[in-house]
Amino acid sequence: MDQQTTSHNLIEGCKGPNSFYVKLVSSDGYQYIVKREHALISETIRDMLCERQIAENEINEIRFENISSHILAVVCSYLEYKYRFKGCRLNEVPEFQIPPAIVLGLTLASAFLKC
Repeated sequence: MDQQTTSHNLIEGCKGPNSFYVKLVSSDGYQYIVKREHALISETIRDMLCERQIAENEINEIRFENISSHILAVVCSYLEYKYRFKGCRLNEVPEFQIPPAIVLGLTLASAFLKC
């Protein structure tokens, strides 16, 4: 499967109220396709998705005007990490590595996203 076909399939997976994926868009226009079950870890994203009445052919897309791509990329990784290790004992969970240069921005984003 080529990259264009893969992109098309991911976008199709973002459509409808019960989509498998959700598209998150950063303030600088970068798009991240994440599994819905991972995105729902964030209370804010969960609330945003629940509040919307979306048609079957509409894309589940959330735009973050105050979160840049380098922060949103780490947020997406963290949502996957948190989903993957939920229910595990603390000593079984590896430390989530955060680049020191983005700690402040990531802290602000995680407070807003409640994740």
